[in-house]
Amino acid sequence: MNVTQLSAFVTNKPGHLQKVLKVLADENINIITLTIAETMDFGILRMIVNDPDKGYKVLKEHNITSSITDVLALEIDDTPGSLYNALDVFAKLNLNIEYMYAFTEKREGKAVMIFRFEDIDSAKKALSDKGYNIVRKIDIIGENK
Repeated sequence: MNVTQLSAFVTNKPGHLQKVLKVLADENINIITLTIAETMDFGILRMIVNDPDKGYKVLKEHNITSSITDVLALEIDDTPGSLYNALDVFAKLNLNIEYMYAFTEKREGKAVMIFRFEDIDSAKKALSDKGYNIVRKIDIIGENK
């Protein structure tokens, strides 16, 4: 099982990000981690939330352009060079990273990185073959949504 990311298109103007967050809060959707990629005029808010399907539905109901995407959550040692070593596996297998960001909570001396690949299954197999732990949705948000 992959981790599902909820993304929202946000105009880069005061109050627009707040609107997205309010819609999610009003529906009891918890943001586990997030990142924003922005330009002068707009941003893409990418989030791991406790219920991405519901989040997508309620954002659409409020006319907020959104999408859900499978991403790979990879557990790595929280030590210097660990991220480099993981990226080296990708490079050697010619797997291109579209984007990445960090999961904000430490897990027993481990860090979790979120990656988006065009071919997530190839990336998952390559990393599993190299002994990396692929984090499942249930590992991140717990048993209860």
